[in-house]
Amino acid sequence: MFSYRHAFHAGSHADILKHIVLIQLIRYLQEKEGALTIIDTHAGAGIYSLSDGFAAVSKEAEGGIFRLSRYLHNNQQTEITDSISEYMAAITAENPSEELAFYPGSPFIIAKMLRPQDRLKLFELHPKEIDLLRHNVQQLPQNKQIDLYHADSFSRLKGLVPPPSRRGLVLIDPSYEDKQDYRYLESTLEEALSRFATGCYAIWYPILSRRESAALPDRLQKIAAAHKRSWLQAELRVESSPGERRLQASGMFVLNPPWTLEGKLKEALPALVKVLGHHSGAEFVLKSVEA
Repeated sequence: MFSYRHAFHAGSHADILKHIVLIQLIRYLQEKEGALTIIDTHAGAGIYSLSDGFAAVSKEAEGGIFRLSRYLHNNQQTEITDSISEYMAAITAENPSEELAFYPGSPFIIAKMLRPQDRLKLFELHPKEIDLLRHNVQQLPQNKQIDLYHADSFSRLKGLVPPPSRRGLVLIDPSYEDKQDYRYLESTLEEALSRFATGCYAIWYPILSRRESAALPDRLQKIAAAHKRSWLQAELRVESSPGERRLQASGMFVLNPPWTLEGKLKEALPALVKVLGHHSGAEFVLKSVEA
């Protein structure tokens, strides 16, 4: 149950997609002065070394953040989209030198964006990851605005919504190594929407040949329709090779997306396919439905 460590995947193409979407959601929601509560259901350790440990073993960052960074460095005259530029700023902020030695996970990216009135709530169930997360969060100037829970977010999320301000963003990104995660995700989302229908929910998912994975986007669309909620689906595939030795594609499904998000992704996704794609099998999907 506790085999998954996000450090193996830090800086991968899946992280790039997830964090570009995440930053754009927060930027939009912070346009209003009211307090914003952000909940990260599977926080991990918060920040990861790219030069040693699990990330150095998997080398997934080579096809992700390192590849993107090299391209931008070698093509300085190339127009880069605002969303990619803002994402890269969040990554380089954790790396004082030009070398990318660290990759901030969602908790660190969110924490650095918090305004004084905002709150961040982090869940992590892995016994080693929660200790790393506690240590890493203590180093942040924003640590007083952050609550940590060594608990199963699927069972605890309902107790945190709606937040007092009635303004919230929930990032749900389980590992899906346990097939039950798909079922838990759906039931948790249904329950959360019944309590906090106007919240913004961002769900990351891997695109695999596994039956549960293939069915998830359609099931999420049906949940959105049942609750009369708008949705946006963005997927990024960097290769299409048999065997699935490594993750080749992932997606983000956003309920109650801001109206600006689709336009931002229409610009960013073709650029990511160009830079991160390994061959002609690289592609993106972007679609949305208004409630």
